[in-house]
Amino acid sequence: MPATSTILKQIEANMVFIKGGSFLMNNRHEVKVQDFYLNRYPVTNTDFLPFLQEKGNQEEGGTTWVNLEESYGGVQCGIRFTENGFELKEGLANHPMVYISWFGATAYCAWLSAQTEQEYRLASESEWEYAARGGMHKSPYLYAGSNKLKEVGWYEKNSHEETKRIGQKLPNALGLYDMNGNIWEWCVDEWGEDLNKIPKDGIAAKGNDYLRVVRGGAWDYDDNLCSVWNRSWNFTNDYYYYTGFRVCRH
Repeated sequence: MPATSTILKQIEANMVFIKGGSFLMNNRHEVKVQDFYLNRYPVTNTDFLPFLQEKGNQEEGGTTWVNLEESYGGVQCGIRFTENGFELKEGLANHPMVYISWFGATAYCAWLSAQTEQEYRLASESEWEYAARGGMHKSPYLYAGSNKLKEVGWYEKNSHEETKRIGQKLPNALGLYDMNGNIWEWCVDEWGEDLNKIPKDGIAAKGNDYLRVVRGGAWDYDDNLCSVWNRSWNFTNDYYYYTGFRVCRH
């Protein structure tokens, strides 16, 4: 198991600079985002373990940050709690973290910020889509890096009903992996149906604060629901076998 310092260095080394610019969000709502950094990969069980070891699995929003016990089919949280504390489950070290609430994801970002000299956070929905589309490259693809989801992501036809180790498919033009398929990713935004209410400067949207935006699709979804523009929501205090996150910063 790598030391916490090693994991922190790896996370920072994988932060990809994304030059800001304008784009048509959801192909119909013009947004201009500022420069930011987004991690090359979703947060893995290995990345998340030191946070739990230091902070524990605290309660926020009426539930614990992570559901360590629940499983769906072959998908389970990659971390267990034993008499020796929090441990990785065999074979899942480099799989994306799942069964984590929005509160748990934001708590991890706050912890990561406290360990470093950077201010980590979840991406806004606008930033997420801009990055998935290749940023200034303005890639004309249905998915992040290709018109064929099987080339860049894991979904219902190739996932074998499980999450997959990060970084096995092709990246997009910015070098970002797993932006479509594998897991939905939490964004900072509160959910709202009306795209016109999403800020045009790329910051997080206000809406229903019980619901937060998720992007990207997941291993058990069909290709139509894994496009760069498809959007959905999860309850902030619930956890799902198909939802995780990646970190962002300015």
